[in-house]
Amino acid sequence: MLYQRGYTVIPEPQRVELSGGDFEFGVGWHVSASDGTAEYLKQQLAERYGLSLNVPRAANVIELAIQPGSVSIGETTDRDQSALAEQAYRLELSATKIRIIANAQPGLFYGAETLVQLVRAERGKFWLPAGQIVDWPDVRLREVFWDEQEHLDRPEVLRQAIRRAAFFKLNAFTLRLNGHFQYSSAPALTDPYAMTSAELQELTDYGARYFVQVIPYLDGPAHANFVLEHDEYAKLREFPETAFEMCSTNPETYKLLFGMFQDLMNANKGVKYFHLSTDEAWFIGKADNDQCHEAARAMELGSASKLWAEFTQKTAGYLHEHGREVIFWGEEPLQVEDIPMLPAGLINGEVYSAAYNKAFRARGIPQMIYTNSLPDDPLFPAYSALSPKDQVHPRAVEERATAAFNEISYTSARTEADILGAGVYAWGDLNPHPETYWLGYAVGASAAWHPGSPDPHELAHSFYRLFYGQGAQQMDRVYQLMSTQAQFFASGWESETSSALPLIFGYSYGIGPFVPHRATLSLPPIPEAGYLRGKGDWAQENARRLELAWKFLGENDELENLLYTNLPAVQFNRYNLEVYLSIAKLCRQNLLLFKDLDEMNSGLKKAQDEAAKLHYAEAVEALDQVLGRALKIRDERNQALHDSTVTWYETWFPRVREANGRHAAPTPQNFVDTGSSDAARRRQEGLVYLMEREFALPLDAWVREVENSRNEYAGKHGLPKREIQFDWQDTTTLHSRPINRDL
Repeated sequence: MLYQRGYTVIPEPQRVELSGGDFEFGVGWHVSASDGTAEYLKQQLAERYGLSLNVPRAANVIELAIQPGSVSIGETTDRDQSALAEQAYRLELSATKIRIIANAQPGLFYGAETLVQLVRAERGKFWLPAGQIVDWPDVRLREVFWDEQEHLDRPEVLRQAIRRAAFFKLNAFTLRLNGHFQYSSAPALTDPYAMTSAELQELTDYGARYFVQVIPYLDGPAHANFVLEHDEYAKLREFPETAFEMCSTNPETYKLLFGMFQDLMNANKGVKYFHLSTDEAWFIGKADNDQCHEAARAMELGSASKLWAEFTQKTAGYLHEHGREVIFWGEEPLQVEDIPMLPAGLINGEVYSAAYNKAFRARGIPQMIYTNSLPDDPLFPAYSALSPKDQVHPRAVEERATAAFNEISYTSARTEADILGAGVYAWGDLNPHPETYWLGYAVGASAAWHPGSPDPHELAHSFYRLFYGQGAQQMDRVYQLMSTQAQFFASGWESETSSALPLIFGYSYGIGPFVPHRATLSLPPIPEAGYLRGKGDWAQENARRLELAWKFLGENDELENLLYTNLPAVQFNRYNLEVYLSIAKLCRQNLLLFKDLDEMNSGLKKAQDEAAKLHYAEAVEALDQVLGRALKIRDERNQALHDSTVTWYETWFPRVREANGRHAAPTPQNFVDTGSSDAARRRQEGLVYLMEREFALPLDAWVREVENSRNEYAGKHGLPKREIQFDWQDTTTLHSRPINRDL
């Protein structure tokens, strides 16, 4: 109803009754109250619309009032009606008076947020609809996950993220810092750049101003690389050769974790929850080595599941004793029959199968609906799905925001479990830029407040209006192109097993070792020195890839044009589009790589043709052009990497091995932990990981072999030899000198 009238609100309110036309808003209005919410309302109206409502004698008034019990709520999934009623509000809109009435302060704040979003600018004036809105959330806890595992945002960025979360009525900001926090109990774990206790408390207090709880998230026993890669804590490994999982039977494990828990809680006073990450503890109960004897303890208890439950009892028990409600991951290896072993007072951060959901309900453990708006998409979430016909290796992809909306709105767990909240996650394992998360967060937040309404595509358009403000143009097309460009970036390479990479220790289905796969591309055939002939037909083998590369280059032109058009035009969040432009350039460099390889292949064919005609100098010139193009590929890659680094470091602390007297973990491993390259990525500096597959290409060896053939051929025909300096791992050279001008 509101959207059709030209008004935009996220989440969509529960009840809207429009009683007439629109009325003008702005000059001649004042806010009668003077509390924190009133000041926030005035600040937001000034920032977004340039409205100053500080004139106390203005004829028209905005009243804010807390009247306990005055706003009744309707049917909800969450059974705690009192908790939900605290967040309810009523917004009454007329041409002379606006009233925001709530049962408690959170509801008053959410009513103010709705009013701010609702204002419509048109014909040089501001408008509101006459009528009434009565609104409340479907679940009490609406969580967004902020992953600082692989980088650390600057403090002002985290504060901005909290404000954005509150703007969409999210009230939990779960923060994974891992090594980016200065633990007094375990200083060796602290990364070169890390948040202090005072900074975390300041952020916590800042969140409270917006009714957002900043919830600490700590990994263990699994995903503990940030701990176990340090020499000081290698003795706590479940298996000595992998830093993925802690030994759950070692008393020192608990001593370390309890100290870290306490450090985080001491810097996070005023928060109700703590997220204990117990997920993917795949190997628990399997170790039987000199430093970990879990197998014996699992046998004594009866199963690995029971050992996992024992670990959770101990760790959650400590947190509960210190005043925290514990959110955990209740999943395999935990078995349904062992759920009664878990302590009361836990909250399962996910819904699982029907059997698990019903067992958790029987145990009195409420659950949250978990959604993942960024599963494994590099560079940008797949908010729009790339057609299989436009992929080298076709695969189906779900629209991420739509999938999150549907999971929250329609999961069968709503009838199987005791639901108290929903979480919208975007994992940083592939280390995308957090600016790419917000569409998924906003759509998920709306579903958590008002499941099933409106259509997620309508929500996306509402998001563009609210997030970018006046002046934004064709943002739906921008997001579509960003999504499809990133999907082709991810899928346009080949995958092969690699003996050069560390073996994989294990997955959810067992302990290895397993041989890893890596992304790769075939390079054009090396010419033999005699007649400069090459083997195979590289162009034919890569015909589909090259055809698509030209298509996506055209779309990249369109995307860059739209981004450059919007950058000076949008009202809000201009930096967001700067990040998008840097990602578009990364995608473009990948496409230019395909184009350059094709031209190198054509150059090799030309050299062969000239050699067949006994045009020796022309053949050598063609080879020099090919070698020069290899330099061009490196320089284009380095330029895209440089541009991204400059942009991303505006909001990130540098990713370095050493700073502030601290060092990143140096310990090498013989195994990759779970098939990802997380461990290697943590040891990289800068943003090299964005292009790690390119650095892994054997282009340096290829250049040497082509150069050797060129020089041998040139020598046989009385032409000068040449030696170029080519370091494929060099990231600093942006403009190489031509190599063929002195022939």
